Amino acid sequence: MSVYLYRWGKFAFRRKWIVLPVWLILFVILGGLGTQLKEPMSNDFSMPELPSARANDILDKHFPGASDAFKFDAVTGTYVISAPEGQKLTDPANRAALDAFIAKLGDLNIVDHAKPVSNPIEAADKMGCLANPDPSQCSGAPLNVLSKTAPDSVAFMSVPFSLEKFTDVTDEQRTAAYDVADDARNAGLTVEMSGSIATKQEAPSGKSEQIGMGIALIVMIVAFGAIVAAFVPIITAIVGLGAATSLIFLGTSVIEVPSFTTFLASMIGIALSIDYALFIVSRYKHELAVQDSPEEAAGTALGTAGSAVVFAGLTVIIALGGLSIVGVEFLTFMGLGGAIAAAFAVLTAITLMPALLGAFGRALFKPKLPFVAKHDPEDDRSVSNGQRFGKLIGKAPALTLILSVIVLGLLAAPAAGLNLGLPGDDSMPKTSTVRKAYELRTEGFGEGSNGVLNVAADLTNVPAERRVDAVNALRTKLSSYSGMDYVTEPQWSGEDKAGALLDGVPKSGPNNQATKDLVSDARNAEGSLKSEYGMEYGITGSTAIFADVDHVLLGKIVPYLAIVAGAAFLLLILVFRSILVPLTAALGFLLSMAATFGATVLIFQEGKFGLIDDPHPIISFLPIMLIGLVFGLAMDYQVFLVTRMREEFVNGKSPKEAMISGYHHGARVVTAAAVIMISVFGSFLLESDATAKSFGFALAAGVLFDAFIVRMVLIPSLLVLMGKWAWWIPKWLDRILPDIDVEGTKLRELRQKSVDLNKEPVPVG
Repeated sequence: MSVYLYRWGKFAFRRKWIVLPVWLILFVILGGLGTQLKEPMSNDFSMPELPSARANDILDKHFPGASDAFKFDAVTGTYVISAPEGQKLTDPANRAALDAFIAKLGDLNIVDHAKPVSNPIEAADKMGCLANPDPSQCSGAPLNVLSKTAPDSVAFMSVPFSLEKFTDVTDEQRTAAYDVADDARNAGLTVEMSGSIATKQEAPSGKSEQIGMGIALIVMIVAFGAIVAAFVPIITAIVGLGAATSLIFLGTSVIEVPSFTTFLASMIGIALSIDYALFIVSRYKHELAVQDSPEEAAGTALGTAGSAVVFAGLTVIIALGGLSIVGVEFLTFMGLGGAIAAAFAVLTAITLMPALLGAFGRALFKPKLPFVAKHDPEDDRSVSNGQRFGKLIGKAPALTLILSVIVLGLLAAPAAGLNLGLPGDDSMPKTSTVRKAYELRTEGFGEGSNGVLNVAADLTNVPAERRVDAVNALRTKLSSYSGMDYVTEPQWSGEDKAGALLDGVPKSGPNNQATKDLVSDARNAEGSLKSEYGMEYGITGSTAIFADVDHVLLGKIVPYLAIVAGAAFLLLILVFRSILVPLTAALGFLLSMAATFGATVLIFQEGKFGLIDDPHPIISFLPIMLIGLVFGLAMDYQVFLVTRMREEFVNGKSPKEAMISGYHHGARVVTAAAVIMISVFGSFLLESDATAKSFGFALAAGVLFDAFIVRMVLIPSLLVLMGKWAWWIPKWLDRILPDIDVEGTKLRELRQKSVDLNKEPVPVG
C-alpha cells in the first residue's frame, strides 16, 4: 500500500491543477444534489421486538386505535392546567375559563374532533370524584382534578390530535396548539403543554462547529509553527464534511434517515478530517527537512503517514459500521452516517491533501512563528518536549504504568452507579413549556404521574364468569408493590369484558431506576396469574418503552464491543505485525472507557462541580455510541504514535530508543490531534440540547483519557517493559499475513534502487 500511495502522492502533487478541479466539481455536484433532493429527516427511534409491543397488540385487539398514542412517531399532547394560588379549578370564574378553553380546542383544526374533549369538571363530578377524591377510583376521568397537594387546583388533560406523525408537525401548528390557551392564561389559569406536539427538535446551531474549527486552527498554528499550513487541514475538513453531509442528505430522497445522523457525522467529520490532514502535513514537514524534492517529500509522506491514516480510518469505520449489529435502526443510521464522514475524511486526506501541498509548495510553512518553530519535533537535531517526556517514561516505566492505571481507576469508580434513560420531559430546558408542564404535574400529583404504566389485559382465554376476578387479582398484585402509588379501576373493552385496561402510577419518576424495577416486577407476575386464570397482559406507555430500550441497549454492549474489538484487533495485527501491541491497545481502551463513563456519571448524573444545574440519567444509547466512536479514535492515536515507534525499531533501534524516538516525532502531532478532538467535541457543551451536551462531554473526556493517559503514558510504558517481546509475532502467522508496510520499508528500498541507478556510469559507445 505504501508504494501505491507514494506514487499517487507524487502524481497528485505534480498534477495538482487536475486533481483540485476534479474535487471541486465533485464537491459542487454532491452539494447541489444533496440540497435539491433533500427530504425531511425522521425522528422515529422505534426498536423492534420490545416487550411493550405485547401490550400494543392486546390494545389493537380489544381497543382498536388505542396503541397509536404509544408509537414513537405519534403526535401526542397533554395540557396541564393550574388554578391561581389559593383558588380551585371548580371556582366559578376558573371553571368558566376552563370551559372557554375547551370550546376553543373544539375549533382548532389540528385536533381530532371525532374524539371530543369532555368538560373536566363534569367528568370528575359524574365519577363522584369531587365529593370523594380517591385517586385509585377517579384517575380514569378524562381530566384529573385530584391534585394531592391542593385538591381541585391542578389538572391534566390529554387531547387527541389529527396529525399522523411527529415529523409532520410544523412550527405554525405547534404554536397554534400552545396559543389556543392564551385566553385561559389571561383569565388567570396556568396552562402548559407536554407531549410530542409541544416538543421541537432543535438542529445543531452550528456555533459549536465554528468554535471547534477556530480552536483547531490555533492548535495547528502552534503544531506546525506556521500560519499557512494550519489552513490546509481546515480546507480538507470543510470539503470532507460537506461532501459527507451532502451524501447523507441525498440519501433522504431514497430512505428515511434519523435526524441525529448529521449531528454525529458533523462531530466525526470535522475532527477526523483535521486529524488525518494534520498527521500527513506533519510527516510532509519532516520529509522536507531530509529531502531535496518537495514532490518526493509529498509522496513519502503519503506513503508512510497516509498508510497509517487509511488503517486508522478503517478502525473508525469498522467501529461505527459495527453499530448495525445492535439491530436498532436509528443507531445503524447514526453509525453509517459517522462511517461516511470517516470515509470522506480518509479520502480527502489521501487524495486532496497532496494536491493542496503541491498548490502551496514551499510557502506552506511560511511565515514561521519563531518561538513555536524553535523546537521542531520533525528536526532530529532538536530536543522536543515529547522527547523529554519519552525519556522520563523510559527511566521509570513501571512507575508511570502504575500511576496511569491508578488515575484511570479512580476516574472509573463513579461508573458503578450508572443509570440510563431516554430524554424525557424532565430533560428539557427549564424555560420550555414541556418542562414547566412536567414540574407542574409533579407538584400536583407526584413525579410518578408523568410516567404512567398502561397495563393491557387479554381475557380471551379466561372463562367469562372469572374475568372480573382475574382483573381484580391483577390490580391487587400491581398495587402491592412498594414502588406503586396506585392502580386505577379497569376500563373494559365491551360487555363481554374480553379486554381490560388499567393505569398504574408509580411513586418515582419515569427515568428512576425504581420505576424500571417496578416495570420488571409487574411483568414477572404474569406467570402466576396466567396459570391461575389464563389471563395474559402487557405493559406499555413511555415509561415501559424507555425501560425496554435501556434493557435492549445494555444487552447489546458486550457483543458489540467483542465484535468491534475483535475486528480491530485483527486489523492492528496487520499494521503492527505484533500480538501484544494490539492486545495492550484494546485493554488500554477498556480502562479509558471505564474512566469516561465514570466522569460522565459524575458530571451529568450526579451533578458534581456545578457544570450542569439539572442532573439526569445518562442517555441510554450514549454508552454504545461512545464505545464505537472512542474505540475508533483510540486506535487512531495508537496507529499514529506507535507506527512511528515501530518504524524506528525496524530501522535498528532498541525498544526503549525506538519508543523515545517515536515519541519525539509523534507526541506533538498526537497532542495536537487530541486537543482538536477535545475542542470539537467539547464545544457541543454549548448546545441547548441535553443529548448534544452529554455526547460532547463524553466524547471529549474519552479522547482526553485515552490520548493523554493510555496512548501517551500507559502504552509507551508497556512497550519499554515488554522490550522486544512487544514486537513478537509467531513465524507461521508472519508468513501468512499480507505485508501492508505501514512503516514504509518498501519505499526506502524503492528510493535506494533509484539512487543506485542514478549512480551507475552511463555506457559509452
